[in-house]
Amino acid sequence: MSALSDYLENKLIDHLFRSLSFTAPAALHVALLTAAPSDTGGGTEVSGGSYARVALAPGTTNWANTQNSGTGASPGTNGTTQHLVACTFPAPTANWGVVTHFAIYDASSAGNLMYWAALTASKTINNGDAAPSFAIGALTVQIDN
Repeated sequence: MSALSDYLENKLIDHLFRSLSFTAPAALHVALLTAAPSDTGGGTEVSGGSYARVALAPGTTNWANTQNSGTGASPGTNGTTQHLVACTFPAPTANWGVVTHFAIYDASSAGNLMYWAALTASKTINNGDAAPSFAIGALTVQIDN
């Protein structure tokens, strides 16, 4: 399951259909969660043990168009983008637990939930493990649901 947050849905509706201003976030940050959020937020984000969200700023160098390249507009039909650079978290210095979801926020801490999705497979992350990482293209964001 994956979803745009209610926050982002409302901003897009207001911007597209109601002519209200919406400024795209200057930053996007990928988070790891041990419990699912909902469109309204929530979930349980990993904390402690050197954990920090990973910045993947908006732009054509970090995110693909719908044809899986970083150049040009998105003329594709799948409503999907993916990251074009590795997304590597700090190495854990404590047990982080079983990570089940990822989320994208507009801030490095707190901020607004923009998007969330379940991982294909849950991953237990413990103290001393290698730094968790999403290989290029492993994070996909789809808005054509």
